[in-house]
Amino acid sequence: MTRSTYPDVEIPAESVYELLFADLDEADLDRIALVDGTSGDETSYRQLIAQIDALAGALAARGLAVGDTVGILCPNVPDFATVFHGVLRAGGTATTINSLYTVGEIANQLTSADAHWLFTLSPLLPQAAEAARAVGIADDHLVVIDGAEGHPSLRDLLFDRAAPPEVHFDPATHLAVLPYSSGTTGHPKGVMLTHRNLVANVLQSEQVIPLGRDDRALAVLPFFHIYGLTVLLNFALMKRAALVTMPKFDLAEFLRIASTHGCTWLFIAPPIAVALAKHPLVDDYDLSGVDVIFSGAAPLDGELARAVADRIGCTVCQGYGMTEASPVTHAIPVDRPDIDRSSIGLALPNTECRVVDPASGLAVRVPRKGPSAPGELLVRGPQVMRGYLRDEESTAHALDRDGWLHTGDIATVDRDGVYAIVDRLKELIKYKGYQVAPAVLEAVLLTHPDVVDAAVIGIDDDDGQEVPKAFVVRRSEAEIDEEIVMAYVAERVAGHEKVRMVEFIEVIPKSTSGKILRKDLRSKVGRHAAVG
Repeated sequence: MTRSTYPDVEIPAESVYELLFADLDEADLDRIALVDGTSGDETSYRQLIAQIDALAGALAARGLAVGDTVGILCPNVPDFATVFHGVLRAGGTATTINSLYTVGEIANQLTSADAHWLFTLSPLLPQAAEAARAVGIADDHLVVIDGAEGHPSLRDLLFDRAAPPEVHFDPATHLAVLPYSSGTTGHPKGVMLTHRNLVANVLQSEQVIPLGRDDRALAVLPFFHIYGLTVLLNFALMKRAALVTMPKFDLAEFLRIASTHGCTWLFIAPPIAVALAKHPLVDDYDLSGVDVIFSGAAPLDGELARAVADRIGCTVCQGYGMTEASPVTHAIPVDRPDIDRSSIGLALPNTECRVVDPASGLAVRVPRKGPSAPGELLVRGPQVMRGYLRDEESTAHALDRDGWLHTGDIATVDRDGVYAIVDRLKELIKYKGYQVAPAVLEAVLLTHPDVVDAAVIGIDDDDGQEVPKAFVVRRSEAEIDEEIVMAYVAERVAGHEKVRMVEFIEVIPKSTSGKILRKDLRSKVGRHAAVG
């Protein structure tokens, strides 16, 4: 067992609202908290807190009780901050929903989370309304943030002018957010994250991410993803930085916003790093104000990190974590240029780690020089989830009796406490930072009448980014081809979950117990088709 090389930080018994907003002074109140990157509209901390309090009051007055769950289906706009923190301020639990989800996926999450409220934007209303009807959410509990006939708007709720409620709960056990994760494999599960989990991770991150009051951070990574929620929405606000929101990624708009709004920090996922390193459009914009580019959500190659740093003229770091850990467990500190950019850096304060042999469970020995032998990375700390919602079996698989979270990633560690991810034990695919569960895609594939068997793995594309590839056993004499298979899946899943490559094979390799042998599939090289 190895403790973080950093001293522990104190984790106060506070709610997320108390940590982020309780100690704001007059100077802080008039600072800019949020900037709409598209329109340029600004929201001060004073305005933001007033909106959060007013929304909390309106929700309580309209029947939201402490512990009730509220769905949020919304891209990155400033109002997301009001809605999310208004729900938490009222004692509710927010379940953040991927804006790319289909009606069925939205409905499944609302049902699983037992949500009786849903906030969304008008462009997403068609699928939101259909999902809400399917699960029994009434029209007056489907809030269209920017307004739509037949539904309350955020403005309507704010103009209730109800005082925020007096709420009492234990931050150590009360759920703040219920994001959904596929864990190491399987179907998405509700990850129970408490106020203490989120408070802890923000304070832990403070030791390695020196974001300050005069910084502007570009928020294109979605707030519905725990990385965007913790490292951007919560952390940036606690540090009194200005958060510049961007609802979806477009390279030209990303570069324009970063340049026009003077962003000093860019929080990205590796696919954006590829564009920053290679695309000629980057040369058309002034990014001289960028000090740090921080990557997460998927592995960043060291050579790619150096290429971005050289081209932009800034520091490039990466962090590591998972939804089940709120999410950050490791990061390369900005002030440590000596640490290999392809590593995940050091464990955060208050974080314990183990690297164990997957077969024996015994700790891997750390040599005097160089990295250790690879083993599964286990972590333990105050940021680790309570468990999966109403799923004791999956919880027991991920969290052992001693509180160790089994990440499913294969890592090495050296004597200086620097960790590197070298392989994946878990089956989860990370496509452009989004989680894609092979089991979900396999289930869809098997509904096709001409598919006898199927398996899905992640493989690298030409840019070194992981994409889902399907191996398919087709029915004898069936005439389906790769394009038909990919189109069939695309009609039934969110855009990021689409199968990008297909290979037809005679049989899916399986163990005697019926488990798919994915390592055998990874060793295969065959014809395939790919789509963007």
